[in-house]
Amino acid sequence: MTEPDFEAAHLTVRLDAIAANWRTVRRLCGPAVAAGVVKADAYGLGMARIAPALAAAGCQTFFVARLEEGVALRKLLPGARIFVLDGAPADAVPALLSFSLIPVLNSLADVAVWSAVAAKGTLEAALHVDTGMSRLGLPGEELSVLAGEPQRLNGINLVLVMSHLALSDEPAHAMNRMQLERFRAALAMLPPTPASLAASAGVVLGKEYHFDLVRPGVALYGGSPAIAGENPFRTATVLTAKVLQVRRIDKGECVGYGATFRAGKPTMLATVATGYADGVPRTASGRGAAAFRGARAPFAGRVSMDLVTLDITNLIEQPRVGDPVEILGDTITLRDAAEAAGTNEYEILTRLSRRVPRHYQDEAP
Repeated sequence: MTEPDFEAAHLTVRLDAIAANWRTVRRLCGPAVAAGVVKADAYGLGMARIAPALAAAGCQTFFVARLEEGVALRKLLPGARIFVLDGAPADAVPALLSFSLIPVLNSLADVAVWSAVAAKGTLEAALHVDTGMSRLGLPGEELSVLAGEPQRLNGINLVLVMSHLALSDEPAHAMNRMQLERFRAALAMLPPTPASLAASAGVVLGKEYHFDLVRPGVALYGGSPAIAGENPFRTATVLTAKVLQVRRIDKGECVGYGATFRAGKPTMLATVATGYADGVPRTASGRGAAAFRGARAPFAGRVSMDLVTLDITNLIEQPRVGDPVEILGDTITLRDAAEAAGTNEYEILTRLSRRVPRHYQDEAP
């Protein structure tokens, strides 16, 4: 008996699919460089296995959010180019230097810190300009100051100027064009430098959004680049859970906390060993579905901490106790799960609990 036989729930991460998705980005965006975004432990799926798989596929440039993620990634990939999105606060400088990490400078304060350190020798950095997100990045007034006082960049070797699109998952939205024009205007104010605007959804907006480097994240892990339309990326995560009990209930009987599901006819139920403690959103109660051998079975009642109950009445082939059902994967896509939960695909991935063992698959079954 193998280890997975004892697991109530099981998460398969398809490393071959992640590598294939990176190659798809590279094909769609060439000659722009395709980086790999592996922040948040590679969107919760395990940076320690995913980053080396991407490197083996040819990825040489990576982005993380936190300093500690950059330190961990440097230990995995000694030769990689690693950008840290959080900037260059003074207390991060020793580690940025020790581990050869490239900070993404988000403000004039970041620029000042990094320039002061670089007084002893030129240091690489990226510069983030805000084109409409109003999160990180130099706002317009700070960009104007920097453009008028280029000496603020003394000692800094700018290797990238970047920004971030707010609505790239809605290709027809006017804000995409507005941000593109703002980004072009920002680039014209700065020394000639490689540029990056597109993340996952920006990849499919067209060549004019690609510039010199693209930063795919959720697309690598099978996410959809747009709210609607065909997804060109392969499924990379499959979450299954075992059936613990199968039962029939009569018309009028209720299921789960709050008695939110009441059977309108005799109903067959399967109770499955997964719940919100494993990352299945409670907001998917009464809206989500699982699948058994490619056939969908809706959630019956509320998702609880450790259990989800399925209405399997209409399945031609019904699961038995011990059978695995798909909570997320080829039939129940990331988009399906996100829509049912009223959230996005990023949250579906990053909330998957460590209670669910990860198993890494290097080749397609």
